[in-house]
Amino acid sequence: MISLPRLKAVMVKELRQLARDRITFGMVVMIPLIQLLLFGYAINTDIRHIPIAVVDQSQSTAGRVITESVKVTQVVEVTQRYATVQEAELAIKQGVVKAALILPHDLTQRMMQDRVLGQWIVDGSDTMISAAILALQSMPLTDFDFDIRPPTVNTFEVVLYYNPTRRSAVNIVPGLLGVILTMTMILFTSTAIVRERERGNLEFLITTPITAMELMIAKIVPYIFVGLVQVVIILGLGHGIFDVPINGSLAQILAGTLLFISASLSLGLMISTIAKTQLQAMQMTVFVLLPSILLSGFMFPYEGMPVAAQWISETLPATHFMRVIRGVVLREANLIDLWRDTLWLACFTVVGLIIASSRFKKNLD
Repeated sequence: MISLPRLKAVMVKELRQLARDRITFGMVVMIPLIQLLLFGYAINTDIRHIPIAVVDQSQSTAGRVITESVKVTQVVEVTQRYATVQEAELAIKQGVVKAALILPHDLTQRMMQDRVLGQWIVDGSDTMISAAILALQSMPLTDFDFDIRPPTVNTFEVVLYYNPTRRSAVNIVPGLLGVILTMTMILFTSTAIVRERERGNLEFLITTPITAMELMIAKIVPYIFVGLVQVVIILGLGHGIFDVPINGSLAQILAGTLLFISASLSLGLMISTIAKTQLQAMQMTVFVLLPSILLSGFMFPYEGMPVAAQWISETLPATHFMRVIRGVVLREANLIDLWRDTLWLACFTVVGLIIASSRFKKNLD
């Protein structure tokens, strides 16, 4: 026979325990709120303000008008201007811009002869961005008042670099590496210190002649090798099964991945020094994992996000690694080309280790 008073007593106890567990209680409120804000506000497949370069070899009024007509679409934003095509190609390789509009010397003659006006060269590794640029291929120019008439054929040619067939796997597999490493590396180390406390080993660590920084480093080093095994599996199977090209050098891939693994592990250690139980550590990991998947550029282009979401995205190690791994694997860039992101990952690792070790030392007091 079910006793209502006994049921009530246990239910009240559970509610009180939930109210005292601030992290779990916060998850009840924050997880739906974060998902609502991310999907309703930050996630946008209608891409705007794609950073591009312009190489106007004609230096004519027509060239300036065409550039303005492209800018008016708001699909792209002219952030760079170069004198040569080679400079524009290098900027695409380095990730400075996503595409370049090339206007040739004979632009005026082309317009009079009803020919294609110029050429887009596009980083085709991101299929959403390449689709947005392809939509400009036949854009009309009739709204602008100049004497030369627009052509009846496509306004521009489009050349897709790095992924001419526009296969989504080429973009997804390197990005998936960042998501999986984020999930596993942070989760592994977020429970590292908490696990020692729950197993009763914390007192042993206190009496061990080891500094807090040495302990933090010792905690993350074994997982670095675990992360490297995952890298080999993901890139190896991605190349073998989905024919994803690996254009960059293995040394550059290794160095960039080590930076990201170290940054993720240091973030996990910071969480581990805050959480009181392994359950709390796993719950806090979700707060990092959700934005890392949705705001890092893995699923939705960075350029499609509102400015506020881009600011949040810039604080995530996954965002910088997405740029690094796709740049190295697909565009054959090197870490010097991508120095802003590699420097950020290195600094994040150092700062994370300092914070984690200082918090651990404080906890011992």
